[in-house]
Amino acid sequence: MRDKIRQHFEDYLSEFVYGGLDGAVTTFAVVAGSTGANFSPSIVIILGFANLIADGFSMSVGSYLSSKSKLDMALKKNKSSEDVSSPIINGLSTYAAFFLAGLVPLLAYTFDYIFKLNSQNLFLTSCVLTAFAFGGIGLLKSYVASTSKLRGVTETLILGVIAAVVAYGVGAWLQNVIS
Repeated sequence: MRDKIRQHFEDYLSEFVYGGLDGAVTTFAVVAGSTGANFSPSIVIILGFANLIADGFSMSVGSYLSSKSKLDMALKKNKSSEDVSSPIINGLSTYAAFFLAGLVPLLAYTFDYIFKLNSQNLFLTSCVLTAFAFGGIGLLKSYVASTSKLRGVTETLILGVIAAVVAYGVGAWLQNVIS
């Protein structure tokens, strides 16, 4: 049973990593860009959740259609469809990972709004939480693929830092251009 679960993780790991990284990166990019543009926390929440739901759905549809194309090509070439992962599970894995990891950058803003905390460090808290999300994805990827855990975590953190710097910089620059 344990081997079967591990095999399932291995079969769909790429979709989970793909969806999780994109969810964390794009949602954090919305948070960072909005913060750089000095948008209010409520606007960060609105834009963040709009991105989370719409982009996550789009990613899952893309994953489904890509997997379906691979399956169709395998059948066209009279190859076994057993070597191709399920398009439905791929799409669902992508969306679940996108949503879960993409929710992380919004947690500080959402809790602050719901519980009226009036925190002053929402962006910093979001940065720290998102760094943990990247680290978790890197760790999971490394664990399932049996590769270096340090390398897996470092790769995802570097990607996240680059995305955050670019998004924040673009938001701040556009705020200055428009104002």
